[in-house]
Amino acid sequence: MIRPLVPEPDLVDKAHASLLEAILSGELEPGRRYTQEALAERLGVSRQPVIQALRLLRMQGLIVDTANRRGVEVAPLDEAFVGWLYELRAALDAAAARAAARAPRPELRAEGAAILREGRAAAAAGDLEALVRADLRFHLFVYEAAGNPLLLETARQHWHHTRRAMSAYVRRAGPMRKVWAEHAAILEAIVAGDAERAARLSHDHAANSVRQLLAAPREGPAEAEAGRSTRLGRPAA
Repeated sequence: MIRPLVPEPDLVDKAHASLLEAILSGELEPGRRYTQEALAERLGVSRQPVIQALRLLRMQGLIVDTANRRGVEVAPLDEAFVGWLYELRAALDAAAARAAARAPRPELRAEGAAILREGRAAAAAGDLEALVRADLRFHLFVYEAAGNPLLLETARQHWHHTRRAMSAYVRRAGPMRKVWAEHAAILEAIVAGDAERAARLSHDHAANSVRQLLAAPREGPAEAEAGRSTRLGRPAA
């Protein structure tokens, strides 16, 4: 949640990190106007670091100016965008899994299995924040195992959008326990060095995930308002 910050030379970075987390967690919501003054007050800083932080967030595609340019809004996360995001993810994830499985990788089994346990425990507990973290950790694990820094860099450009999409849609879709069986199959293919199977499973996993996310029922007004009421602060009217 957004908390006041102690002024330091790297205050722009701190303001950016705090606002970024608020967007990714859903504390700052699409469709609601936020002013520089209100955000600066909530962070306990002057407007200047907030202005610079908002510039960075705008470049990342996470915020847009309001129609009258008297504030900003979190960029909408509509179904078309989520579909495009996961279409890209399917291609990148398949390439990363193929690269990771070019040879048998038994040394990856223990770390991969630990992530699977973490994800399954989060799913069983219904802890959606932990579930999202574990899911992203598994995919980062595959990208790092691929050993291709350009693949990882390309994926990281969209990592914030992926986390935001998962956070928004998983609340509607629920724990999605089948995801972890698919992760386990991908891990086994990588450990065995079956590159084509690993690539196919990863591509299909992304396709299956977006279908489950987009098929989830939308929040009704009561549920949406209940979710908002648990967050600190209110945006500018």
